[in-house]
Amino acid sequence: MGVMTYSQEITSVVAPSRMFKVLFLDSQNMLPKIVPEGIKSIEFIEGDGGVGSIKQTNFGESSHIKYVKHKIDALDAGSFYCKYTMIESDIKFEKIDLVVEEVKLVAAGSGCVCKMTSEYHVQEGCELKEEDIKKGKDRAMGLYKAIEEYLVANPDVCA
Repeated sequence: MGVMTYSQEITSVVAPSRMFKVLFLDSQNMLPKIVPEGIKSIEFIEGDGGVGSIKQTNFGESSHIKYVKHKIDALDAGSFYCKYTMIESDIKFEKIDLVVEEVKLVAAGSGCVCKMTSEYHVQEGCELKEEDIKKGKDRAMGLYKAIEEYLVANPDVCA
């Protein structure tokens, strides 16, 4: 099995503490509210949201994926860091065994920079196409921008 690593950074005008709370600490309540057409619900299958917990995200009707399950590998609210592994989905990934995501929010002025690293654990002899990776990055960018817009419009939320 080979590992392909991709990184990206997204700049936001929102403080890292607020973004982190929406993305990781209270995602089960906030994300379905912010992007109801994309995320129908989020529930904990195991645990309470801490390290070792398994979280299932259920997507909206228009999505090509119905659900994904993530295991939280590391979570540090003080340094705005989370690492999680996608362990299951309703669609079969022909080339990918698992995906490990690391997210670190770093303060930048009154906002933050979201630094993301994705490790695709690819089956032997398989390659991922750049266009497939770009689709995932574009979805991540869209989610972050939707969260940013919501938090800017609602300055008391997650403050």
